[in-house]
Amino acid sequence: MRTRVKICGITRCEDAQLAVDAGVDAIGLVFYEKSPRFVSNAQAAKISQIIPAFVSRVALFKDADEQMVRSVLAEVEIDLIQFHGSETADFCEQFKRPYIKALGVKGAEHDADFLLTSALDFQSAKALLLDGHAPGEAGGTGESFDWASITSVEKPIVLAGGLTPENVKQAIDLLHPFAVDVSSGVESSPGIKDKDKVAAFMKQVV
Repeated sequence: MRTRVKICGITRCEDAQLAVDAGVDAIGLVFYEKSPRFVSNAQAAKISQIIPAFVSRVALFKDADEQMVRSVLAEVEIDLIQFHGSETADFCEQFKRPYIKALGVKGAEHDADFLLTSALDFQSAKALLLDGHAPGEAGGTGESFDWASITSVEKPIVLAGGLTPENVKQAIDLLHPFAVDVSSGVESSPGIKDKDKVAAFMKQVV
């Protein structure tokens, strides 16, 4: 099965086009104000408009209130929501949009029931995203985690956290995730994507 690719933290139209030209399956827009990759609704709307058919536009929220989420969905063309905080399944489901739930697994990956419990809690999620930060912390740290410790669950897995052109093939060979999600690993600076790094990353994904 082909591994899908999402490039997250897109802040500029030219970087969105770069990602599309490289063959990504999705781009991520961050609506978490403390992130260096945060985009306003107006910025995000401009970026979303240039994304062609069959490339998904993903909105990332971390513990946002309902009003903020609804304002983004009203003003920006979004295909999928990514909840990256302590949101409950009920909160995620109320927007009647497909969503994925991010899980911070650093320090929790050795709990054999962690993923199984999360998969049961978020049965309505389209996938679980595993990121290399501790539960409750913000993502985007660029830290990886012990991939070998992850147990399989009957839910598509998106692997994130510390992925780079140098290690993504190893991660895919080990875990065979449905998709990989990269941000800082293909940047020249926070929020600015590097064409050569993006190309090198895509060459390693199988």
